[in-house]
Amino acid sequence: MRFTPWATRLALTLSLSATAFLTACGSGGGSGSNTQVRLLNATRSYAALDLTVNDKTINSKIAYAAVGDYGTVDTNNTATKVLTSDVGTSIAATTPTLTGGSNYTYITYGFAGAIRTTLLQENQDAPDANKAKLLVLNLAPDAGAMDVYVTTAADCSLASETALTTNLQGGAGSGYIQINSGTFRVCATGYNQRGDLRLEIPAITLDSASVNTLILTATDGGVLVNGITLVQKGAVKNFANTQARVRTVAALTNGSTVTSSINNKTMFSAAAISPLISNYVTTTSGASTLSVNVNGLGISFTPPTLTAGGDYTLLIWGDASAPKMSVLSDDNRLPTVSGNVKIRLVNALPTLSSSLNVDFSTIASNVAPGTASTPTSISSTTSSQVDVTVPTSAASIYTKSDLAFPANSVWTFFAVPTTSTASTVTSTMPVAGMGALPKRERP
Repeated sequence: MRFTPWATRLALTLSLSATAFLTACGSGGGSGSNTQVRLLNATRSYAALDLTVNDKTINSKIAYAAVGDYGTVDTNNTATKVLTSDVGTSIAATTPTLTGGSNYTYITYGFAGAIRTTLLQENQDAPDANKAKLLVLNLAPDAGAMDVYVTTAADCSLASETALTTNLQGGAGSGYIQINSGTFRVCATGYNQRGDLRLEIPAITLDSASVNTLILTATDGGVLVNGITLVQKGAVKNFANTQARVRTVAALTNGSTVTSSINNKTMFSAAAISPLISNYVTTTSGASTLSVNVNGLGISFTPPTLTAGGDYTLLIWGDASAPKMSVLSDDNRLPTVSGNVKIRLVNALPTLSSSLNVDFSTIASNVAPGTASTPTSISSTTSSQVDVTVPTSAASIYTKSDLAFPANSVWTFFAVPTTSTASTVTSTMPVAGMGALPKRERP
């Protein structure tokens, strides 16, 4: 078996570089021999992708969660590109060493600006009858390390189940694991967190004597994951996530209280005194039911429609006598440049716009009440000057001279009212995207 991922990023010149960051078993290419390759599209950033080797088209117009037919490739000429089908722009390029007489699947994943490719050699011997082999690939680096359970249980409560693979890092594979054939439930969770469900597949069938790969890929929110199964030299099946994550931010004037639930999932059970941020809850996507109380009185807000795989903040803001709700889409994916930090500002002030500066450089300017700025990526720092300002005050409403921004973290600053004046609270959401006030919950 050869499983070789490359991390590739598009440069300004549209040239790409590739660096192998996992070793694999398997031999090198043979002189003058041919092999078979195909493309699996596991990125939703492009409607369709093409695969060329040595400028010869192998696959064309491969949609998300689809795989092309095999094409013959000379192992002495393996310059490979993945191209957008509409324009033909190269989004990834490698020149791998391929073994003659074998079969390979290129897996393209990630998001625009951070496209990666993985090469899977399909040369595993079939297991015995009534057995199956399963390889799990974590191709969702934004989601962090995960545990994957394969179970016959009725749900993903995972009271006593043992993980098939644990602490599976982004970009890593479990190796092929032999288990019984049959139909199983798959539960992917955050590492060592049974209650942090990232994907549930109610029924996945592993045929007798089959070799299979389960591919986990990132969602738009960055924390939940999607699933794709691939049978060796066979077909793929899409297991898209049907869940979304939602939290509430209580940011009303005069320290007003908020309780909230969505689809009967509680965000604030006891009265949360503004300002306060709830944890995310995972719930069914699509149309929702919403319950919000302000100072003990039920408030009728339009329930949000949730996109599968998305993260959302329900911002309850304004004056407690006429509260408002903004539904904010949270992008908790890691920065596209490794080592950077992604920062945004959410403004919950009733009437004033607000701005955010880091080391006296503008991160967000004049953010309107009830809205969020577009996330900005900056270099990580061990100590930064941070200021949140409003137009009516010469002094910052929040300032900190030595705030550390660790690499590969995601931050949101909330400008909120207090009982007397405006101030800010911060929530960090590094790797898995979890928020807490005012501390970081995960490195």
